Amino acid sequence: MNVADVMSSPVYVLNADEPVSYARKLMLKYKISTLLVLNEGKMVGIVTKSDISNRLAQAEPLWRRRPIDQIPIKLLMTESVITIYPEASISQAAALMLENRVHNIPVVKKDIVGIVTRTDLVRYVAENTEEIKTKIPKLMTEDVISVHRHHTINHVIDEMNRNEIERVVVKDDAGKSVGIISRKTLALNLLTDNEGKLSTKNIKMARKSSPAGQKIYRYVKEVPLTAEDIMVSPIISIDVTENISAAAKKMIEEEVTALPVSDGEDIVGILSRTDIIKAIL
Repeated sequence: MNVADVMSSPVYVLNADEPVSYARKLMLKYKISTLLVLNEGKMVGIVTKSDISNRLAQAEPLWRRRPIDQIPIKLLMTESVITIYPEASISQAAALMLENRVHNIPVVKKDIVGIVTRTDLVRYVAENTEEIKTKIPKLMTEDVISVHRHHTINHVIDEMNRNEIERVVVKDDAGKSVGIISRKTLALNLLTDNEGKLSTKNIKMARKSSPAGQKIYRYVKEVPLTAEDIMVSPIISIDVTENISAAAKKMIEEEVTALPVSDGEDIVGILSRTDIIKAIL
């Protein structure tokens, strides 16, 4: 079995001068997270949902003051694209993905014939239960980064970037894990504003007219979204005693990009698609 047997096809592309809004429409319509960027038919870059969400969350004036319709995708894309041949082995694809810290690798043989994604490799692990019997504790990430449910989206992004992670666990006032936020979750929420600004919500406030409180004036205040507004809940977890193939199967079935690892009621680790791919090597 080689890359051609597990890759995704067709591959969705757009021109380098197309706006971010068009890229977002393609991603939502076809339920994909990656697009290849072309210039005069030649591949010049690659762009993911994470690329878009990270850039639009920054305060750089280059795009923060411009509507999404006016931001060309070439400003957000990654220019150096790692590619692979369809005849390459699946372990070679996994190694290339891990070594270069990329999530998707275009498959090229003269022309673009497909793309191999982390999900493709996770599906391979799920389908090869007899060969891959690695236990979850061997590959999971034990250092679980968490945020409070009332933390702002900017704080969530800062925590992800500072710790170089793809997701955080959301906890309530009692310290209980109540949700999870990934970069994919952020991308879907941050792109709802047509001007590239972070989304907000309106809350009703009350102001008393005097210390005695005879009259109460109600008004609406615009506030930033918080972690609890966009988190995925309830948490879908995997027991620490399970093996990697079982986790991969659950990840595919539940359509999630990572699984918190549970030991009873405690979250003791996070198992991501990248962690699962390591089982292929």
